Amino acid sequence: MTITQMTTLSQTDQVLIIPKLAAADKKEVLDELVAAAGQVFDPTLAPGLDPELVTAHLEAREELGSTGIGDGMAIPHGRIEGLRETILVCGRSSKGIPFDADDGRPVHIFLLLLTPTSADCPYLSYLAELVLFLRNPLIRSRLLQAESRAELAAILREKTAGREAHG
Repeated sequence: MTITQMTTLSQTDQVLIIPKLAAADKKEVLDELVAAAGQVFDPTLAPGLDPELVTAHLEAREELGSTGIGDGMAIPHGRIEGLRETILVCGRSSKGIPFDADDGRPVHIFLLLLTPTSADCPYLSYLAELVLFLRNPLIRSRLLQAESRAELAAILREKTAGREAHG
């Protein structure tokens, strides 16, 4: 698994990019996204963070309703006890992965959002921003057509820097 890391809005937030997910189903994609987060971020940001517990938390969230928002996009998310920084993992599957999305279509772009449980973390604001970001057809197209990890990173960097992601 090849992962690219970049700094987002604050110096402490982490964005990880997996340009070619190996997963074939919902459980595997959650495992792969969480494993990526666990491999790259500084362990002092989440001492004792257990990837199996994070995946179980995400699976429980999926049982309440799929985080597949349609148009080939999903935003699995969770507030994680002990996490000190917000982590975003972007994963892409060219063939698509069944994810029980609202429109029944396979998901190609995954944005995993993990945030601290602290009251000062704007969890719902982050989630709303990501939904609006992925609802833009131009952005979806750019994310799907990006030919390199660097292109994916540039599109996400435009978003996380607060700028419109133009084509």
